Amino acid sequence: MKPSVDYSLYLCTDRGLMSCKTIEESVEQAIAGGVSVVQLREKDCSTREFYELAKRVQQITRPNRIPLIINDRIDIAMAVGAEGIHIGQSDMPATIARKIVGPDMIIGVSASNYREAKLAVEDGADYIGVGAMFATGTKTDAIITPFDDLRQIRKDFDIPIVVIGGINERTIPQFAGMGIDGYAVVSAIVAQPDIKKAAEKLRGLI
Repeated sequence: MKPSVDYSLYLCTDRGLMSCKTIEESVEQAIAGGVSVVQLREKDCSTREFYELAKRVQQITRPNRIPLIINDRIDIAMAVGAEGIHIGQSDMPATIARKIVGPDMIIGVSASNYREAKLAVEDGADYIGVGAMFATGTKTDAIITPFDDLRQIRKDFDIPIVVIGGINERTIPQFAGMGIDGYAVVSAIVAQPDIKKAAEKLRGLI
């Protein structure tokens, strides 16, 4: 059975930006500050390293009842028994991912425009990550999603929407009244000198 998820403050890890020594420490501090979901993103490590890191992070998320979402790697998500998987437009289609992971794992899909969001919904995504909403240093080639597209996606689809890309204390207020379910944050939390305090501040805004 799929867990009920509070997507409101959605942390995406990034070892290249974090202000502390380990991903585990950044995750622990962020959860203490109010993060409600953790997505583990690892682009440059071996399968063994990713698996072992995911198990260590899970030892932090699970006792705190925080869903652990694995980015891209369905094999890692299944191997550790993560609560979910997040896939992008260049990854495996959500329909095929569902056949592999079964009915109980959360599947999130990235969408940068209305067409991609519509397809994600039709393919059975549990939530969509819409963006990049603003220019961001974590993904320099990201396509910016117009706010008009976001409004239309929200109007037409009854599915949790998590906005991503340049989400921070200055940009979050721009989504007021739009019915957004969650805010995916990277540098505005993990790159800050006090990760817990940064998360608390964003939680207060949300």
